[in-house]
Amino acid sequence: MPAPVKVAILGTGNIGADLLMKLRAVDEVEVALFAGIDPASEGLARAAKLGVPTSHRGLDDILADEDIRIVFDATSAYAHREAAPRLEAAGKIAVDLTPAAVGPLVVPAVNLEEHASAPNVNLITCGGQATIPIVAAINDVAPLRYAEMVSTIASLSAGPGTRKNIDEFTFTTARAIERVGGAQEGKAIMILNPAEPAILMRNTLYAVPASGTLDEAAVRVAVDARVAEVAAYVPGYRCKSVLIDEQDTRWGRVPVAVVLLEVEGAGDFLPAYAGNLDIMTAAACRIGRRIAEELSAGVPA
Repeated sequence: MPAPVKVAILGTGNIGADLLMKLRAVDEVEVALFAGIDPASEGLARAAKLGVPTSHRGLDDILADEDIRIVFDATSAYAHREAAPRLEAAGKIAVDLTPAAVGPLVVPAVNLEEHASAPNVNLITCGGQATIPIVAAINDVAPLRYAEMVSTIASLSAGPGTRKNIDEFTFTTARAIERVGGAQEGKAIMILNPAEPAILMRNTLYAVPASGTLDEAAVRVAVDARVAEVAAYVPGYRCKSVLIDEQDTRWGRVPVAVVLLEVEGAGDFLPAYAGNLDIMTAAACRIGRRIAEELSAGVPA
C-alpha cells in the first residue's frame, strides 16, 4: 500500500474537530497539521493530546509545509475565498467544507469521479449533501422542472460559522440542486429548530417533473439505491418516506415527489443530533480518500 498522503485541516472548531477524528481512521491519509488562529482553542489542545501536530498560525504554516498535499478548509466561506488562490499557488488541493463555491460543486454519490483531479472541490452545504443525491436520482427517472429542499437542523448544532453563512447556504445549495442534481430550477431553505431535546437533521425534498408524469415504482427504486450509496459513507443517512401525490403548483396540478430524509451523526466528536455537521465531515473524508488515491496513483513505484 502506498504511503499515506499528508493532509492538513484548517479550522479548529466543531467541524474541524469532528473531521480530525474521522480522518485519523482513513488509511490513505495522514493528518500532518491541525491549524487555526486561536492559540487558546480547545480544538488545538485536544489535537495536541492526540499527538497531532498543531499550529495557531493558520494558513501560513500549512503553506510552509511542502509535504502537505490536501487541505481541508473548515473555516468560513469568506475565509476560504481568500485562502483558495494561495492554496492553488502552493500546489495544494483544497477540499472546501464551506459554501464558498470556489471550485466545482461535489457530492460523492453523484459526481465525485468527475472532479477527483480538481485543485479545489466544494462540498456545497449539509442540506446539499443530504438532498442532492436524491434530486439526481429522481432526475434520472424523470427530468425535473423544479426541486426544493427544506433542511431543518437543531439550533444547538448551528455554530457561528453556520449562522454567518446562511445566505451562502441558500444560494449555493439552490445552484447545486440545478448544476449537480440536474433540476431546471432549485430552491433551498434552512430552518433552525430550538427544540429540547435537540432534533436530528431532517430534510424535505419536493420534486416536480418537467413532463408532468412520474413512475412511482421507478422513483422508489432510484431513491432506495441512492440512499444506500450515501449511507455507505454516512451511516446515519436514511430515507423516512417517499410520497408521490398530485398537487397544485404554478405549472398546474401535477404529480410531485415528496421525500423525507433524516441524518443521525456518528458521534465521532459531535453529538448524534448534529447530523448536519456529520454529513459534511463524512463526505469530506470520502472525497479526501478518493483524491489521495488519485495522488498515490501518480507517484512512481
